[in-house]
Amino acid sequence: MPNRDEEYLTKRRQQLQLRQRIITLVSFLGFTGSIVFGAVPVIQQGIQHPHSGIISAEDEVRQQVRDYELVLQREPQNQKALEQLYFLHLKLNDFKGSMVFMEKLVKLHPDRQDYKTLLVRMKKLEG
Repeated sequence: MPNRDEEYLTKRRQQLQLRQRIITLVSFLGFTGSIVFGAVPVIQQGIQHPHSGIISAEDEVRQQVRDYELVLQREPQNQKALEQLYFLHLKLNDFKGSMVFMEKLVKLHPDRQDYKTLLVRMKKLEG
């Protein structure tokens, strides 16, 4: 009898391994299929509209300017927002716009020598 039990257990183990392999294969195919079906519309959209999702660096800077301007509407003396707007306007080559924010910073923080120095340099470059 022990021989028969061992044969049964061996056969049963093989059946379980076969089932496990089949389940793994079906799961893998299902997962792969869902990825493919999800990716196809994205690829088609990319082919039909190649530049629709791309934002230029300038557009991104302009969006940051709008965001910081909203902050200034709520907090007109927000030092961080004023500094960022100064730098962002420089990035956009808006020299006069950046000077406006530096002038505000100098008025709000007359003790900051770095602000004064930048403003003096800017005025020299302008004039």
